[in-house]
Amino acid sequence: MKKITLKNSWLVKPADQTFKGRLPLSIWDQIGCMIHVPTIYIYRPNEEYWLKPEDTIIKTIEGSLSKALVHFYPLAGRLRSLGRGRLEVDCNGAGVQLIEAETDSSLADLGDFLSSPKFHNLFPSIDYKTCCIEELPLLYVQLTKFKCGGICLSLTVSHAVVDGLAAAHFTSEWARIARGESLQVVPFFDRNVFRTGDESDDPFQFQGLVSSSPCFLHNLYNFPPILIGQSSNEAERRKATCTAVLKLTKHQIETLKKKANAGRGVSMGIPYTRYEVITAHMWRCACKARNLMPEQPTALGIALDLRQRIQPPLPQGYFGNAIIDVVASSYSGKLISRPLSYAASKIREAISQVTNEYVKSSIEFLENQEDLSRFQDLYAFKNDEGPFYGNPNLAVVSWLTLPLYHLDFGWGKEVYMSPGTHDCDGDCLIIPGHEGDDETLAVGLCLQEMHMEDFKKFFYEEIKPLLKHKY
Repeated sequence: MKKITLKNSWLVKPADQTFKGRLPLSIWDQIGCMIHVPTIYIYRPNEEYWLKPEDTIIKTIEGSLSKALVHFYPLAGRLRSLGRGRLEVDCNGAGVQLIEAETDSSLADLGDFLSSPKFHNLFPSIDYKTCCIEELPLLYVQLTKFKCGGICLSLTVSHAVVDGLAAAHFTSEWARIARGESLQVVPFFDRNVFRTGDESDDPFQFQGLVSSSPCFLHNLYNFPPILIGQSSNEAERRKATCTAVLKLTKHQIETLKKKANAGRGVSMGIPYTRYEVITAHMWRCACKARNLMPEQPTALGIALDLRQRIQPPLPQGYFGNAIIDVVASSYSGKLISRPLSYAASKIREAISQVTNEYVKSSIEFLENQEDLSRFQDLYAFKNDEGPFYGNPNLAVVSWLTLPLYHLDFGWGKEVYMSPGTHDCDGDCLIIPGHEGDDETLAVGLCLQEMHMEDFKKFFYEEIKPLLKHKY
């Protein structure tokens, strides 16, 4: 792909007056991934827009974005540190960054562009090394025009303000506004829905939780295992990684589900889900590809949406993070030697612990921490510290329920969508096929280069034998 040239960059502010002041963040906003998360959409040339002035598309993006920020005004603000790892949003209307770029390449030159770092310039560049998070816009948008008339729209949004579902809510409403339609679901910003009593004026105190909540260990906030024989994960963090996108057909998914659920029977309860069996399969394949010793402890990070798991459920349009991370753990030897159902059962066990009481207990545990910095991946990114779900561990996030596709700003729906680049060993994502018809799924993953080819081999070898017998 040829060089990408940045033509212009400016801040887009809300079109009308919005609330000015501080927006307290929930504990779920202030832990975990604190960096910006990328998403990318590719659009083919649109003959109608070819006939319009050259700047029509960027003006459509800018104008509709400005209008959308009136409703989603926290995105136009900035994070503000309260000390001891606590953050809030200063809703000051400073604006989001809009970047206009162009390239002499055509869409045909992209290929499977997510597998190559040379296409990273399609994404807005954010300098975490030298800039503090208080200075950074919460949303960056880059529009790249291709020689053929196609366009690439990429976004990076701060995970300190939204999770995947909230981000998808924003982009879908933004596209509706660009098409001249009215808002469908009004965003809900009040984080007090996670509190059960009166708020304190002291941002470091958390009151109102039921003190009689059951006691949980919350060991998920401990550091995951390191390789046997090593004193730290520093060496593993430094190893070269690569990415891949692996497709699963409907038949392959059903094969894995039947394999995992074989022999369970009605008395064993609800069959394992797609996420449970695919993730279990990936966990086993990673252990094999990494050639881990049988006695090697290994952890699997799982992100769960809390919106319907707490009582009462969160209001429709809740705009913030509502994700809790849980950890399944086992030993490499057990995962490999035992049936797929064993790995799936460990995942089910970790997920099933997340009850309303567990969530309350987690909030209490985190709010009682003197400093939240060690729970924030931004500092892990800057200092190479913090939890590491690379070798011998894995983290698998599901976007299966997110409204990812059909993002139409007036020039038709995208021909390709992706969650963008992920460069950290062990970082994995399961997304639906592009048409969202549940017929196919895609697994995006990042592993150390030395392990990727073996992972691909094991990933499909486990499925092929059963497919031959049936088909």
